[in-house]
Amino acid sequence: MAFSIHRRPSWAIPESQATPVSAFVNRRALLAGMGLGLAGATFGLTRKTRAADADPTGDLYPAKKNEAFKLDRELTPEEVNANYNNFYEYGTYKQVAEAAQALKTRPWDIEIGGLVEKPFTIAFDDLVRKIPLETRLYRHRCVEAWSMTIPWAGFPLNRLVALAKPQASAKYIRFETFLDPEMAPGQNDFLYPWPYVEGVTVEEAANDLAFVVTGAYDKPVAKQHGAPIRLALPWKYGFKSIKSIRKFDFVEERPVGLWEAIQPQEYGFWANVNPEVPHPRWSQAMERVLHSGEFVPTQLYNGYGAEVAGLYANLGNERLFM
Repeated sequence: MAFSIHRRPSWAIPESQATPVSAFVNRRALLAGMGLGLAGATFGLTRKTRAADADPTGDLYPAKKNEAFKLDRELTPEEVNANYNNFYEYGTYKQVAEAAQALKTRPWDIEIGGLVEKPFTIAFDDLVRKIPLETRLYRHRCVEAWSMTIPWAGFPLNRLVALAKPQASAKYIRFETFLDPEMAPGQNDFLYPWPYVEGVTVEEAANDLAFVVTGAYDKPVAKQHGAPIRLALPWKYGFKSIKSIRKFDFVEERPVGLWEAIQPQEYGFWANVNPEVPHPRWSQAMERVLHSGEFVPTQLYNGYGAEVAGLYANLGNERLFM
């Protein structure tokens, strides 16, 4: 598969203006003032649990930073990001970090199948060593109108596509997470069509922004973020970036994601960020920067329009946003 040459993105800024991760360590006073209800014990539990796991991929981090991916705002402190998450498999509230430690990430086999040259299953610990990792600074925009900025580590999704060798008839990639109601009590909720499913077109998957995440903040990705492997699609609303992936299937028919299956009028297939297209129950014109509480204007495609707008130029009246 051919890979595109990086041009300096429209949203890039000098490295000197990108706030380093280390600048945010031990900012407990800020968090208390935000009223997020974060307790030091919760963060400590998360760190201790992860240390006890002795992640066998820990030697791969920190991954080298890709200087083409920078930000126009400071990074979200790790302790904020670690304690404000959507992970419905472990609860419908944001402080699911402690509950998510029940996620068992070893062994973790990944199935790659559907319309590919030869379907196969590979252990995550083998996959993550087959493709070089890098760190990218990305915006993350939730459909709930809040945002984070995160130093994800991983590899471009197009590298996995090349590894899978899809057939010409494959038009979409269908992603599926685990199904284990005993391990993840939220999956006992009959209101949701478990397991979590999402999808993108093969053209979207080929775009260099589409990223397979295996780490964050210079270490293996935390369980509440979707360990050991998840997506980051920074121009789309966050529910498209599926967590804890078990299957990558190349298919001809468009997949229906979990949220689209529940309420298609609110959560469409494309889910591209657009400040001018409101969610049926709230505006998308502004977003709350999670760690500061500041409200800022939302950007079309979350600020990545120069990189992805061309993907949708020929789709006519398709609902590209909500």
